[in-house]
Order: sequence, then C-alpha cells, then structure tokens
Amino acid sequence: MNPADSLPPTESDPRLLEALASLNQISGAINRIGADDVISSADSLQLIVESAIRVVPGSSAIIYTYDEARGVFERKSRVSASPAASSPLFQPPQHQAEPAEPFLDDFPRPNGIGARAIQQRRGLVSYEQPDLGVHPYHAMRGVQAVGCFPLIVAEQAVGVLYIYLQEARPFTQLERLMLENFAHQAAMAIFHTRRLAAMRRDLTRKEEELHRLRRAGMLISSRLRLEETLEAILQLALEMTDAHYGIFRLLDRREQTLVTRAYAGAALTRPKIEALPLNSNSIMAHVARSRQPILIHDLQAEPWCGMYYPLDADLRMRSELAVPLIDASGRLEGVLNLESPETGAFDDDDRHLLQSLAVYAVTAIQEMRLLNAVEEAARRIFSQPCEQVLEHLAEAACDLLNVPSSALWLRREHELILAASSGGLHSERIPLEGSLTGQAVLTRETVMTEDARSDPRFHRRDLAQSQHWTRALIVPLLAGEEGQPLGAFGIYDSAPPLTSPSEGEHSTWRDWDRKVLTFLAHYAALAVQNDRRQQALRAAQEQRSVAETFAAVGDIASNLLHHLNNKVGTIPVRVQSIQEKRAPLVEGDPYLARNLAEIERCAMEAMQTVRDNLSHLRPIRLEPVYIAARLSEAIEAAGLPPGIEIRQEGLERLPLVVAGGQSLTFVFTNLLENAADAMRGRGVIEIRGQADPDWVEITVRDNGPGIPPELKERIFELNVSGRAASRPGKLGFGLWWVKTLMTRLGGSIELENGEHRGASFRLRLPRHKETA
Repeated sequence: MNPADSLPPTESDPRLLEALASLNQISGAINRIGADDVISSADSLQLIVESAIRVVPGSSAIIYTYDEARGVFERKSRVSASPAASSPLFQPPQHQAEPAEPFLDDFPRPNGIGARAIQQRRGLVSYEQPDLGVHPYHAMRGVQAVGCFPLIVAEQAVGVLYIYLQEARPFTQLERLMLENFAHQAAMAIFHTRRLAAMRRDLTRKEEELHRLRRAGMLISSRLRLEETLEAILQLALEMTDAHYGIFRLLDRREQTLVTRAYAGAALTRPKIEALPLNSNSIMAHVARSRQPILIHDLQAEPWCGMYYPLDADLRMRSELAVPLIDASGRLEGVLNLESPETGAFDDDDRHLLQSLAVYAVTAIQEMRLLNAVEEAARRIFSQPCEQVLEHLAEAACDLLNVPSSALWLRREHELILAASSGGLHSERIPLEGSLTGQAVLTRETVMTEDARSDPRFHRRDLAQSQHWTRALIVPLLAGEEGQPLGAFGIYDSAPPLTSPSEGEHSTWRDWDRKVLTFLAHYAALAVQNDRRQQALRAAQEQRSVAETFAAVGDIASNLLHHLNNKVGTIPVRVQSIQEKRAPLVEGDPYLARNLAEIERCAMEAMQTVRDNLSHLRPIRLEPVYIAARLSEAIEAAGLPPGIEIRQEGLERLPLVVAGGQSLTFVFTNLLENAADAMRGRGVIEIRGQADPDWVEITVRDNGPGIPPELKERIFELNVSGRAASRPGKLGFGLWWVKTLMTRLGGSIELENGEHRGASFRLRLPRHKETA
C-alpha cells in the first residue's frame, strides 16, 4: 500500500495546499485595492490566472471583464497567464482596437462558451457543449479543451475566467472546485474595483457640485438685483444637470399667480414667460400647489402630456425637473423648473442638486426682500411721520417672517403703549413689570414663548386664544449699546406649539427670525429717536421763536405800560380833583358821586389788569419749582365753585422741575378754570404726576363733555379762545397762551386721545438736575 494513499486529501495532493496559499495571497491583493490612491484589480487578476495554471498542469488562463448593463465584454481588460511567455496562448493586453480580420485574437464570441456561461450562471466545459466547440483562435493553436467559469457577485456578472488544456482530458473534480474558488475571488476583485471607482467618481462629482454650490453662495452676495442672482443660479443649474432650458417663476404678493423672474436656454425664439395662475393645469402650478418636487422622464406619458406647458412653442421637450421654492417657515416663494429635449435626462441626483440650488434661491429672495424693506424704511424715516414708519415696519415683519401678526410698543414710564401693529388685535397698554413684552425691555434681551395661550408671562392670554396665537418672539428697541430701551417689537404665529418643554427640544424660532426682527427693531428705534430729535428741534426752534417774539413784545409792552400808566393814571387824579373842587355839587348829586367813584375804581382795576397780563410777556426767569406748591396757588387763584372736586395723586413725590413759578401757576389756573367751565361748576378734576430720569409729567383730566371733535386739531390755535374769554379780567388767548408758556418753559402740552370721558391734557416739564 502506498503511504500517500492513507494521508488526508489536503496532504495527498500538494496542489490543494498550493491553491490555499494562492487564495490567501489573492485575498491580500484584493484587500490592497484602493490603497496608495490606486484603484485597480490588475494585480489581483494576474495572481488569479497564474494560480489557476499552477493547480491545472499544462494549462493557460485568461480573464475578460464584462459590462452587464451593455451586455458586452471589455476588450482592454484581458489578463492572461501561460507556462511560458513563448507560448502561443500568452497574449498581453496589447490590442487597442477591433481586429481587421475575424479571429486574429481570442476575444470572446457573442455566442461562445463565455456568453453561455454568463447566461446560465454556472461553469461550463467545452467537451460538455458539443454545439460550441473551442474558440477558432485557440483551436488553431492546439487547444483540446476549455473550461469557462463566470465571475458572479451580488447576482451580477462581472467577467469570465477561461482555462485552456493542450491535452485531451477532462478537468478533475478538484481542479473544477479550485477554479470556481478562483472565479469567486476574481469576481470580488472586479466588483470591489468597480465599486471603489464608482465611489471615487461620485466623490469627484460631489466635490464639483459643492464647488459650484459655493459659487452659488457667492453669487447671492455679489449681485445687487434679484433677477441677476436668479439668472446666475439658473445658469449654474443648467451646467450641473446638463439641462437645456430653465425658468424661475415666483409667487406674487396676492399668492394667486406665478410670475417669471428669470429664464435661460439656447435658441429660445418664442419663450412663454407670461404669469401662470396658481390654479392652472400646468406642471409648475402643480408643483407649487403640492409643494413637492417632480421628476418626469417622458413628458409624452400620462398624465404629464395633458399638463405640460412648453417654455417655447417651437421647442419639443421630453424631460422635466421642477422643485418648489419653500423657506424655512413653510412659505412658498415660487418654482424652479428645468427641461431637456432628451428622454430620461434627469435623475435623483439632479433632483437633490436642484433642491440645494433652490435653497440658495430662497435665501437670495429673502435677503432681497429684507433689503427692499430696509431701503423703504430708511426712505420713510426722513420723509414720513414716525407713526407711518412704524406701521410699515410692522407690516414688513409679517411679510418677511411669514407670520399673521406683529406689534410695536413704546415705553412710557411703567407701561408700554401700542404704537403700531399689523394683523389682529393687540393690547393698547402692557405693564412693564410681570409681562413677557416688558421682560424683553427690562432685560434688553430677546424673549419668546412656544404657546402664548398658556404662558403665565403673556399679558393677555385671552387675546392670544381669540387670535389663535401660539408662538411669540419679542425683541427690545434699543437706543444704542447703553441707551434706555425705547420699547419692544413682537411677532405672533399660529404654528403648532412644541408638545412639552421636557422633551428637550429647542425653540421653533430660527436664528433668521431673531436676526430679521432685531434688524427691523433697530430701524424702529432709529425712527423713534429721529422723531424725538425732530420734536426736540422743533420745540427748540419754537421756543427760540417765541422767546424772540416775546422779547420784542416785552419791549413794546413796557412802552405800552408806560403810556397807559401816564394816560389811565390821570383818570383817578382828575376824579379826585373834581371831587375836591366841586364838593358841594358832588355831595348834592348822588348819581354824579356814584359814577365818579365807579370811574375811579375801573381805572384802578384796568391798570392792575394790564400789569398782571402783560407781565407774562416779559422774559421768564427759570428756576427750580415744586409742582405741588404751584398747583396749590393755582387752585386758590382759580376760585373754583363748591361743586368742583379736586383729586390729586403722586404730586407730593414729584421732583423739582425747571420752570418759571408765576408762569406755571398761570398754566394750571387756566386749565382748572377751563375744566370748571366745561363741567358747569359740578364735576371731578383729576391731577396725577409721574417722573422719569429726564422729565416730569402731569396729567389734568376732567369728567366733563370733552373737546368737540372739530376743535381737537385746533384747540391750541390763537383764534380758539375757549371759555376763558368769558371770565372778566382775562385777555382771552385761551390754550394758545398755555401752550406758548409751556414752550417758553422748555416743556410741552398735549391733548390726550383716550377712551375716557372728558378732556385730558398731558404736560411735560424738564426735571431739575442736581449739580455736584
């Protein structure tokens, strides 16, 4: 008995051990594919064919790769091995083109054993396929048998391994098993190489796309007009997707039509760029309504053939790709559309790319809309009243941030007064303490809530419920870095609130929302500051004009008083002379005596009245004055009827103001007399005071019939004298004189337009500053 017969199979045939060693070597080569930035399976395939001829004595081996998508073998992929380089079977991959005559090389036949092995997905040998025979090229070189093993991986054919025998014998079972293992390794090597190459191509393409997307980002900041930006993005989309034509249509302000803002393409003769109704039967309108992208491989297929609206009537399009332009808040801005005359011109990668470009387009649209709003606000600041500027900013906030409601409040002492709003109802007054809006002012920081209907900080939760508000975002109006906040700017949305703060979710307000609202708030603060500076300038100019006028009138008044004294002063003297020289006559005539006494009294009163009233025309000496003391003097001087009740609040705590004492007493006296006359001697006059770091404010309010609407705009004019003219001893200049005196004192007086009954006047005087 031969000792080798008792050995295990792995030890009785050294070819098996050699095959296992080769498999290990091949696996290592496959693992190195892609290393050192080289992607090639040539080394692995060369090891495989060399290993194959070692396990099959007297054989030669060849591998051709196969493109299953096209159903063809790849000529340049040939790898071969033969026992000697001089063997006629050894053909290095030197063929670069199709041979001029048939069978000048061993390239697989379309109906040969290789094609059949791939079709049947199993290994074949020539002696089991009598209808095929050996390839003529190899038959002429003495090949007696051929084995063919398809290279299959992931159910995909990637090539064929050929083994040629020069002797007429069958392949042993061991040889076929080992060759099938080599075929599996070759398949893995080819598949791995192709996969890495595809990944490399995809990576290169992504890098190119990112580079172009960065270009799109630069385009947004480098273009001044929206149309220019959209045209540049459109050209970029055509380059990156190989589309032939494209168009941007944006939704109009009424959200009813899609309006063309940019289009591009070659040989456009009659482009249809008119507006498309949103409810029309077109693909772009369908995308706008559904808010979903559409990839159409064939426009002649149903239902697209009935919806297609050609960009140009003279062009025949077959593929279309359209994506909606939607911002982060969910608002539809428009549609971006690409077309091609080729069927199946676009794929999912193109769709993703176009959606990325759509994001850049939306950013450009938002930034351009913000720029337009800011330019309009800047223009209005210097040409329109502050109220109109604030109304414009409130509307701009709703438009830019796609929210249903916004409001602007200005600070007044311990409360916030509504100055402007857009959409919905808002509180006319909000307390500074204990409210969400007040918190933004006091902390000088942005505040927000995800559900105003239940947030205890929100001042009017009932209002939030009736208006269906959920989210609220509020920013302060800051007058510079260190200045006192002027008020607050808030926006309100009806988006669904977060389910629970405990879930750890962040606020649904975006950084863009906060930045845009803060930006608009800066312009609101600028408008308020500009208005106050204009008011201060007008007040200073008016004060100077009044001072100059009264200085001139004062000179005239002194001269007038001198002459009146000379003329009227002689009346009492002459009366006394008559009484002395004609005493018997006067004593004997009671009528004469009574009238002479009356003439003397009237003359004396006339002199005193002239002195009292013309004293107001002289320059006022400004000094620290207590409001409460001057008001007490005014109440006493007014001589109010018993039916008038005076209610005072907060006056004793008021700081000193800078004013003229006598003039301030006259102002209060005039207001008290007017109120008493309006209430016909019966009613209540409320006088309240409050102070801030720069001003002291006094409100005088009665519960009379109020100021007639037709007089509210003219109440401080010179020819509107009111009831003061009916009082004896008064010149009858009415509230005009009160306003003039307040201006001379460096303050102001306004008629309040509140909901209360009666008239209400608000006086402001500068607060006295203590000097160190």
